[in-house]
Amino acid sequence: MIRILSDSTCDLSPELLERYHIQIIPLYVHLGDKEYRDGVDIQPEQLFAWSDEHGQTPKTAAPSVGDIEAFLDPKSRDEYIIFTISSSMSACYNNCRLAAEDLEMENRVHVIDSQNLSTGIGLQVLYAAELVEKGKSAAEIVEAVEAIRGQVRASFVIDTLEYLHRGGRCSGLAAMLGSALNIHPRIAVKDGAMHPEQKYRGKEAKFVMDYVMDMELGVRTARSDRVFITHSHCDPAVVARVRRYLENTHHFKEVHETYAGAVVSSHCGPGTLGVLFIAD
Repeated sequence: MIRILSDSTCDLSPELLERYHIQIIPLYVHLGDKEYRDGVDIQPEQLFAWSDEHGQTPKTAAPSVGDIEAFLDPKSRDEYIIFTISSSMSACYNNCRLAAEDLEMENRVHVIDSQNLSTGIGLQVLYAAELVEKGKSAAEIVEAVEAIRGQVRASFVIDTLEYLHRGGRCSGLAAMLGSALNIHPRIAVKDGAMHPEQKYRGKEAKFVMDYVMDMELGVRTARSDRVFITHSHCDPAVVARVRRYLENTHHFKEVHETYAGAVVSSHCGPGTLGVLFIAD
């Protein structure tokens, strides 16, 4: 049997995890001296409240080698494909490889550096899960995922610069900080790292739709299997408007709305929204 696992930053909904039998390895979030497991015993609302109260960005950490080993069974004949957040953003990828080596399971544990985050990982995870259903071997699945990895289009527009600035995870962001107020940058993932691409202004209803409309060509020529709207507790009316736009293209078989987990939210902050898909 081939088992598909991902770290918790894939931001897939419980319904999709159950539908495709995907296991999640949680990362950690530290609020001061307290440690929480992403998606298990902390939610973004708690994180934002703590951050506002203390004026700090929460710290995040990869699962330990021991944490990962708990998901692997050396006595079984199962093969495992594990997806991780970009190795340039976390030690998760390296720890997964160390866990496989420690258990002498290198031949049965395949660790994929998604070179992405959030549902930019989730798109790859679901593609792999569908290939499992089609009876592909683990080696074939890894090869196929790595072939489309560079076609994943992961971007998002943020409401506040504060979290990305304090977290220091986005190169080039400093250039925007000295500009006028009310700037909402579009951040894209390229080569495993986050980079600012464009600036928007205005209220949420305007800057989110400006961001979405700027992707019209990419959206209409994307792979038609699915598209994700992933956000950190944006205005439901704004999210619904984005959904209507994507559904009215009549291009995607599935339009999924998911919430950014605590780890991703700790870096992007509240009011962030992304439209993520695989380019054809």
